[in-house]
Amino acid sequence: MIKAIFFDLDDTLLWDQKSIKEAFVATCKYAEEQKGIDHNQLEEAVREAARNLYSSYEFYPFTQMIGINPFEGLWGNFLDPHHDNFKKMKEVVPGYRKDAWTTGLKTLGVDDPDFGFELAERFPQERRNLPFVYEETFQILDVLKDNYQLLLLTNGSPDLQNTKLAITPELVPYFDQIVISGDFGRGKPDPSIFEHALSRMSIQKDEAIMVGDNLMTDILGANRAGIKSVWINRHNKERNEVIPTYEIKHLEGLHNILEELGNK
Repeated sequence: MIKAIFFDLDDTLLWDQKSIKEAFVATCKYAEEQKGIDHNQLEEAVREAARNLYSSYEFYPFTQMIGINPFEGLWGNFLDPHHDNFKKMKEVVPGYRKDAWTTGLKTLGVDDPDFGFELAERFPQERRNLPFVYEETFQILDVLKDNYQLLLLTNGSPDLQNTKLAITPELVPYFDQIVISGDFGRGKPDPSIFEHALSRMSIQKDEAIMVGDNLMTDILGANRAGIKSVWINRHNKERNEVIPTYEIKHLEGLHNILEELGNK
């Protein structure tokens, strides 16, 4: 009997990749207007510079464990005082942002650190102005909230994940509990964060089901913890060696799964 549904946040309920993409487009088009450079080429150059810089920092292994990607580093503030690595990130990310944008500009022949700084400050504003939620998110949560306990299980910095929730405030009231990896100290796919979520809900592993878009975090972690998993595969991605219990293309597919599991 399923009593609780665990939902991932980014690219499961919130369309984070689209928010990041649109923030890049807006910022890079501004640069195109100002400097006459191609906005698509600038986006590609900044993304590459960001990945390379991010992976060079001493806190990079921590970001992998907690689940914070380079593009979140381009707009998050990481005001999380309870962990030394977050303190380091808070100190480093302003320079990281400026360096990523300045390097991207240089790649296209524009050597202008001041303009790099301007773009680095503009991008977070654009990202905050562009929160996207999948159109089916609220429909499915409206149906489920009366029959199941709902828990949000998200990787990331508490400060950044709470910022995402603050700019989409309608999401929060649906959830009985919110578990963020940066608060807990380990991220998905570590089974301990799933066990922590079970204990927060006072349920057994066979009474929960995990819904997420990422095979290597959401699904692998649920499998390791002995929790049924539902992979939301909206973009027809190829499956790797991680096998979900169920696969759906749309959140509405959850209804049939829950019925199949003997729940109304």
